[in-house]
Amino acid sequence: MPNYLDLRTCLVKMSVEVERKFLCNADTLKTLEEIGAVCVGQRQFCDQYFDTPKFDLTLRDMWLRKRQAYWELKCPTTVNGTEETSEEQSKAAALCSRYKEITNLPEIQLRVKEVIQDVCEDRETEASHSQEEDSWLSKINLVCFAKFTTDRRSFTLEEEGVQIDLDQADFGYHVGEIEVLVPEGGDVQSALEKIERAAGKLGLTGDKRVEGKMHVYLQRNHPEHYAKLLSEHIL
Repeated sequence: MPNYLDLRTCLVKMSVEVERKFLCNADTLKTLEEIGAVCVGQRQFCDQYFDTPKFDLTLRDMWLRKRQAYWELKCPTTVNGTEETSEEQSKAAALCSRYKEITNLPEIQLRVKEVIQDVCEDRETEASHSQEEDSWLSKINLVCFAKFTTDRRSFTLEEEGVQIDLDQADFGYHVGEIEVLVPEGGDVQSALEKIERAAGKLGLTGDKRVEGKMHVYLQRNHPEHYAKLLSEHIL
């Protein structure tokens, strides 16, 4: 039976993930306990990331991932331009990433095909009828460029409405994430405020973004790909 986190992945078909990463250490678990965070699960999962040999997706800041049996496409999004933000709010936003998350496979295939349509031409994506079928990857020249396993402990801070994940990747990197999922078109500014309050309770300081697992993985294992993403200001 799928656990809580797997069900969460299945149910959220279209949302915006607002997330702040932080470096965790031996004191982080103690701090989480002190601020009243509740552990909601612990699991291990394997992530595979796909792109074309020319990096057509990632150079557009699009991240196609298969986690266990579930597909996800993260696409860049922007904050509503009509929102007024103070200097403090702007600093908080700069420490967070915002991605639209798509977890419906036919929709993922359509979005990917739009980006690399010169490869796909006008062919129909036959695999869209089955989430178990991966043959569509080779049809549009997608290859796995990253694969790693993560041990994750997840917590909720109900007062702030956030989820906090502590990750340990098998390539030796430890990182924490404070996350809020917002329905597409929802209040991103409110999510940023929740994350900022949670970060304060965790005692997080600093004004620079913390590197995510993919950032570190590419830096260590695929320096050419990493350099291209840096040059385009993706990472």
